[in-house]
Amino acid sequence: MELTSVPPWLADTWQQLVGLARSGRLPHALLFSGAHGVGKQQLADALVARMLCASPRHQACGRCHSCSMLAAGYHPDLLRIAPEEGKRQIRIDPIREVNRFVAQTAQQGGYRVIVISPAEAMNVAASNALLKSLEEPGGDTLFVLMADVPSRLLPTIRSRCQQWRLPPVEFPACQGWLEEQLGGREEAHFWWQVSNGLPLLAVELAAPEARALRHQLHDSFEQLVRGAEPAAEASRLDRQAIDDILWYGIAWLEDLIRLGLSGNSTTLHNPDLLPLYRQAVKNARVQDWFRLLDYAREQRRLLSAGANPNPQLVLEAWLVRWSTLLRS
Repeated sequence: MELTSVPPWLADTWQQLVGLARSGRLPHALLFSGAHGVGKQQLADALVARMLCASPRHQACGRCHSCSMLAAGYHPDLLRIAPEEGKRQIRIDPIREVNRFVAQTAQQGGYRVIVISPAEAMNVAASNALLKSLEEPGGDTLFVLMADVPSRLLPTIRSRCQQWRLPPVEFPACQGWLEEQLGGREEAHFWWQVSNGLPLLAVELAAPEARALRHQLHDSFEQLVRGAEPAAEASRLDRQAIDDILWYGIAWLEDLIRLGLSGNSTTLHNPDLLPLYRQAVKNARVQDWFRLLDYAREQRRLLSAGANPNPQLVLEAWLVRWSTLLRS
């Protein structure tokens, strides 16, 4: 396990964090927020490594005993909190462990660091249990919280953290990195568009398996336009990929609404789907697409919260709604 480097488009943010750390003004609790793929995990990992390093410079030295332990996958002064395997929520028991952890002395004589991700996965009981530690963390303690959707965190949690919002990335800021990852400007720009300016997500979406899912979903919508049955199309799709399928659907609906309102195709995130969008715009009103967008977002939220145990039914119901609008 190598120590994480900071993505080039976050270099300025990293410089600010290092400046705060060097001057002793780094807050005891940070909240990194931004969509999946913007690089908040890499930023947090680099900061954790630097704070635990015995001889940090601009980044962690990578050579001291502390860095060696971190690279090996275990550090006694680092506690990571995430949902249990197969679960979507962070419950109260792991947060009780946080409270015990901050009461201990750092074994390496430096910082104690607690990383919680995704922070919005904490249920109400867990969030309330964390408040005391956030209010009275003790010296040389750093909380690093990461959230895709910070609005889902309790306001009392957000107010006790210094918030660092990481917006989507302009293409020039990540172009060189993406071209190196994806093999050329055309590919880099296309997947940057598809990802809505999230470079790490762009690389994920360009991977063969993700490309295949996108192609299959595109084909399903073309079949729906031609009159295919939604239930049959739903059965062809992998219900285990329901979150990714809904993500694509939401992105396509946002494109479709943008086209329907402005008629401008230059701002689309999925320009290769323009023929499908034009057919859909002809067949239904923009307000109907807004309603479907609200439905898709709510279903994705419910799935992330573990509130709907049957993704196949969600997929079928969603495709029925798409089909109705495509044929209207």
